[in-house]
Amino acid sequence: MDRLDAMRVFVAALDAGSLAGAGRRLGHSPAAVSRAVAFLEGHVGVPLLHRTTRSLRLSEAGERYAAACRRVLADLEEADLLAAGERAAPRGLITVTAPLVAGTRVLRPILDAFLDAEPAVRARLLLLDRPMSLVEEGVDVALRIAHLPDSSLVALKVGAVRRVVCAAPAYLAHRPAVAEPADLAGHAVIATTSVGQDASPDSWTFHGPDGTPRVVRVAPRLVVNGIEAALDSALAGHGLLRCFSYQVAEAVRDGRLSVLLPHAEPAPLPVHLVTPEGRLAVPKMRAFVDFALPRLRGAFERLALP
Repeated sequence: MDRLDAMRVFVAALDAGSLAGAGRRLGHSPAAVSRAVAFLEGHVGVPLLHRTTRSLRLSEAGERYAAACRRVLADLEEADLLAAGERAAPRGLITVTAPLVAGTRVLRPILDAFLDAEPAVRARLLLLDRPMSLVEEGVDVALRIAHLPDSSLVALKVGAVRRVVCAAPAYLAHRPAVAEPADLAGHAVIATTSVGQDASPDSWTFHGPDGTPRVVRVAPRLVVNGIEAALDSALAGHGLLRCFSYQVAEAVRDGRLSVLLPHAEPAPLPVHLVTPEGRLAVPKMRAFVDFALPRLRGAFERLALP
């Protein structure tokens, strides 16, 4: 059996969530799909999947092998497209990742519009609040909200976001004023464990009077691992929340939330589109980046707070 064909079947099974689903997608019999997976497991010498009658679960080795398969197949597709010439029409699969909220609210509508404009392109959108290795995990482009380390990745800036403390007017109406970070003591705090926020939910970092970072201890009454639930709690008047400015821009503009301590905020975090070096030579990637850049810049500009 051809190993590349077996890899395609393996990846299709993961995307479909079952061997039968992969068979339907590829036009193969269930037995042929099972043979392809068994061939790969025999080749690498370890189980790649834990199978049940209803689901598939990757083994630890399978997780690493699946990322490698996606990378190999993506590189092969790109080689085919490059051989067709840079003027070839955009086509093929692009894999995009973004943080959950930014991906849902900002990037997903732009990706939808791009797919409408380029019918020969397909996309996978991975919404993950964790950093990914683009090369190792077979990702073409990422939306990143962070200071980026030096690397061979190509980074294109699309905006910047602030880390703001906010609360509902109904909460603030009957609580002590918050004029300085030290005033947070005694307030009800809603904290999140989202990537890109503070290192721990009970320590918030501010910009001190002399320009140095100042860490303030807080005592959260509620810790949430997702910003949407934390935001709903803050909107309902249950406490102070720290989050990214774009996540609360609409609520601040219509008066449902008020921003506190703007003078003490840490420096804004840049927002970039990031892609592995050389990937922009591929027509589908060049087309997506050219389409997405101005729209992302416009979106983050609209979501900026005064």
